[in-house]
Amino acid sequence: MEEKIEHYDESDIQVLEGLEAVRKRPGMYIGSTSSVGLHHLVWEIVDNAIDEALAGYCDDIEVIINPDNSITVKDDGRGIPTGIHKKTGLSTVETVYTVLHAGGKFGGGGYKVSGGLHGVGASVVNALSSWVEVKVYQDSKVHFIRFENGGHTAEPLKVIDSCSPDRTGTTVTFKPDPDIFKETIVYDYEILRTRVQELAFLNRGLRIILCDDREIGEAKKKEEFVYQGGISAYVEKLNKNKTPLHPIIHLMGEEDDISLEVALQYNSGYTSMIYSFANNINTHEGGTHEEGVKRALSRIINNYARKNNILKEKDEALTSEDVKEGLTMIISCKHPDPQFEGQTKGKLGNSEVRKIADNVFSDGFERFLLENPDEAKIIIEKSMTAARARVAAKRARELTRRKTGLELSNLPGKLTDCSSKDATVSEIFLVEGDSAGGSAKTGRDSVTQAILPLRGKILNVEKARIDKIFANNEIRTMITAFGTGIGEEFNIEKLRYHKIIIMTDADVDGAHIRILLLTFFYRYFKPLVEGGYIYAAQPPLYGIEYNKNVHYVYTDDEKNEYVATLPDPTKIKISRFKGLGEMDAEQLWDTTMNIETRTLLKITVEDAKLADQVLSDLMGEEVEPRREFIEKNAKFVENLDV
Repeated sequence: MEEKIEHYDESDIQVLEGLEAVRKRPGMYIGSTSSVGLHHLVWEIVDNAIDEALAGYCDDIEVIINPDNSITVKDDGRGIPTGIHKKTGLSTVETVYTVLHAGGKFGGGGYKVSGGLHGVGASVVNALSSWVEVKVYQDSKVHFIRFENGGHTAEPLKVIDSCSPDRTGTTVTFKPDPDIFKETIVYDYEILRTRVQELAFLNRGLRIILCDDREIGEAKKKEEFVYQGGISAYVEKLNKNKTPLHPIIHLMGEEDDISLEVALQYNSGYTSMIYSFANNINTHEGGTHEEGVKRALSRIINNYARKNNILKEKDEALTSEDVKEGLTMIISCKHPDPQFEGQTKGKLGNSEVRKIADNVFSDGFERFLLENPDEAKIIIEKSMTAARARVAAKRARELTRRKTGLELSNLPGKLTDCSSKDATVSEIFLVEGDSAGGSAKTGRDSVTQAILPLRGKILNVEKARIDKIFANNEIRTMITAFGTGIGEEFNIEKLRYHKIIIMTDADVDGAHIRILLLTFFYRYFKPLVEGGYIYAAQPPLYGIEYNKNVHYVYTDDEKNEYVATLPDPTKIKISRFKGLGEMDAEQLWDTTMNIETRTLLKITVEDAKLADQVLSDLMGEEVEPRREFIEKNAKFVENLDV
């Protein structure tokens, strides 16, 4: 029997003072201490500068990756107040950087709208950094303060120089603490670039400069992002490789201090791209602003089609899915007090926004259709064609339904299922080719591992309407095997495998198949990507035999490093695997399928979005993006198998 603790009183309650709480539980404040959390630190400081821009005081922001992997963020806003704070007795700069929940975003006087962690951003970054330096340009003076060792004030605020009277703003430099970010403290330029560009789109006219002053493999980089067209420029970028059907429609309005801005454009494709933001935060789970706009979109299109006799009385109404086909849309809401919901705080929950979004969008979109009858007709006909395809797709979808977990009589293809009915331990391998599929079936753990060989490359969903997608054998097989249904019938509770593992060759064709699959999942099974159910297997590139022992490596660098550790390289035999089909069942199990030894890459929404963009570049109708992509990436290709 467990020993009971008799003593329990106020002395047992631990109170973590100040920033100690952040260092103790960093995940509560920045989500994780992985690469995602590392980059989140940058956004907290950048968000403070963006808030100055939203308030009308900042025109330029510069983000610099320094040679030591510290980050500098400069802005030309008002500068953090430098006077003594009445409540803390410290300078206001020190208060903002050392006291949780201190900032200009609580009382309503400092900022009308803001993003970030609502005032805790600066102090959290300080808590999780080895050191932080802040310079404030204000009243012709340069003020300086330095913090070290997780937020302790090393040098209190002091004036170190003078500056011109019109120079204002804040410059922050911080170095992430390797004791907190054990996985990596190296910043990824492309991750920063993607978000910086997004912020420039969302804040019309704001200039954001991104510099990489490291010399890692390449020369230093510097890019400038400024878009006078705002989110219309964002739509233009997203539709760059597509065929637009009309000019971009840009709508905006404000009600009760809540502003809404929407840019949209239909293209000749079959999939939709709808991204929504609240106070510059990507609400990837949607929310009331997105719901209001989508509701209005369906209603206005149906009303217009009925009034103009394009949609007859006997015809059923166009659905939300019909009116979204080929639609690219950005929704941006600015709210003085946003309430976020969802596991990742990626959903806007303010109930009053739904009606405001509906009203603002309805007024503008209805006016556009009335004033532009030719474009209106194109949009209505696009939606009606989608409706006809939906009816055909419904018939094809019937073939993907299953009555019970293991009833496979109606399942096309060559699925070899696992015997377990416990989805949490079951996994399905989507294997490239019948040859590798055969080895995988022989070598697998039949209790928990299902094998589905895919013949060749699956359908490019970017270039196919939904009825063609559901008629495709390989896609129908996957839908049936997963068990969740698709579209409006999707139910994640019915997912039969909690790991869906893409297993393709480590060559160009394998990468292409992986991109096609990721794009399909991103477009039609997004909750599976968001939920972390999609993985990519990592088959080895080489088998290195030495003294009758075989060691597997996954890159050329790993091969060279391992060979260098061997006492006599002349006695080694290196085998390069050109495909999964070359491995026998035992090799495939040891290297790629054995849960004890394998390496799996979990696919994130960002991975899938990138795959989707790459596919648009490589497979889209425009030749120029394809040429640019090949020129940009050709230098990274080694030992290309043709």
